[in-house]
Amino acid sequence: MLLLNILFYTLFILAMGYYAITNLQWYSYKLERVIFHHTKTWWHFAYFLVPFALYELVSSTSDYGFVVVLVYLAVLFRWYRGLDKPLVWTGRVKRFFAAMLLFSVFIVVVFHHFAVILPIFLAYFISLFIEKMLFNGFKVKAQKKIEGMEDLTVVGITASYGKTSIKNYVEHLLKAKYRTYATPRSVNTLGGVMKDVNDDLPEDTEVYVVEMGARGEGDIAEITTFVNPQYVVVGKIGPAHIEYFKTMENIRNTKMEILQTERLKEAWIHESAMVKPESNVHTFGSKENLDVRSGVPAPEFVIEDVEATLDATSFTLNGVRYSASILGAFNAMNLAAAVLVAKALGLTDEEIQKQLSTLKPVDHRLQRIDAGGKVILDDSFNGNIDGMMASFDLVSTYEGRKVVITPGLVEVDDELNIQVAKRANEVFDLVVVTGDLNYAIFKEHVDADKLVKLASKAEMETMLVEQTMPGDLILFANDAPSFV
Repeated sequence: MLLLNILFYTLFILAMGYYAITNLQWYSYKLERVIFHHTKTWWHFAYFLVPFALYELVSSTSDYGFVVVLVYLAVLFRWYRGLDKPLVWTGRVKRFFAAMLLFSVFIVVVFHHFAVILPIFLAYFISLFIEKMLFNGFKVKAQKKIEGMEDLTVVGITASYGKTSIKNYVEHLLKAKYRTYATPRSVNTLGGVMKDVNDDLPEDTEVYVVEMGARGEGDIAEITTFVNPQYVVVGKIGPAHIEYFKTMENIRNTKMEILQTERLKEAWIHESAMVKPESNVHTFGSKENLDVRSGVPAPEFVIEDVEATLDATSFTLNGVRYSASILGAFNAMNLAAAVLVAKALGLTDEEIQKQLSTLKPVDHRLQRIDAGGKVILDDSFNGNIDGMMASFDLVSTYEGRKVVITPGLVEVDDELNIQVAKRANEVFDLVVVTGDLNYAIFKEHVDADKLVKLASKAEMETMLVEQTMPGDLILFANDAPSFV
């Protein structure tokens, strides 16, 4: 019986550890975020606290603890099957499991106790310590590489919304004249940038375009002082991740940390940052906002006459007309920022327009796909209020039946999701809400005969077959992972 108990204890702690490290990986290994900012806190009770309590209770009073383990494994496997973002087996994850098992063996042998919670927490803190040591080594290596590339020009980009798009647009435009490289996908943390520099930044790169993201004060400053960009863009600032920052002022202050670079030549700051221009710090924004700026000077570079269709977006910037096959009126601002950087780095208007003509949309950001007689707009990586409202406006120009599939907005106040739900009710013939996070809001503000709820993404394919038809326009607006 002892061997049986040891076997099932091992299975139980591995399963509990799997749940713990999966959630930690989702939230950048920040324990406080997993505990206090998880959008499905009931998971912690269902898949961690309650199973642990039952296991302790049954194991301490009988020899049937293995029954609890079998039930828990079945329940956890069902949870795992529903995930669209399963655990990635990185070196850090493997070290966590190794440490957890070593601590478990030590406690069993020395104290004759089948501990569960303690080995998991000890493994977490030990792995945290190991990662910090490795991190410092990687940072020194990356710093030496950047310092050794004496002719390297760095363009730093941050924003609440659109920083990945701006980064890709800048990189594409500058390719006309320079050997250009940009941080891949949505890599925008200090650790991600360091890894990118060490592993993938080509030695002959002339311009390195670096995206910078933040979940807290000091995050942008860390990346900025690491790469020290000569050119800086701060795009639209809004209430993204307001749950972490608490106030808009904190968000603005954090984004403006990008100006702490020691090599600044020129910066372009969106009007939403509410800063005053200086000799090398310029502002840009929309003509529509000139009369509501609360005493802040009008932007130096004005974006006007924006025209957005289901084929392209055009705009005028300081008297020059530009056009690209990029969808969404909000992208005029992102494209304008890229144009300003390109002009500062010596590209002519003719070169810029030629590059714009070959610019492709960023994957999953109002990307148009025509399939099966349906128009599909994949905006699943766009999770901000401005972008979502602009995509709804764009869809409203379509004459056929319109369908939206969305979880709503994440990590924002309910008021913004109320705006989304009301506008969705006005524009769409069918509103499909994925998950529970914002369903109650949509149920209150969307007509019952056009509202559909998907409990999981596994149901989406069946829903699309049954409830959409050729001629429909289908918008995927935001795509929160299943843990949200």
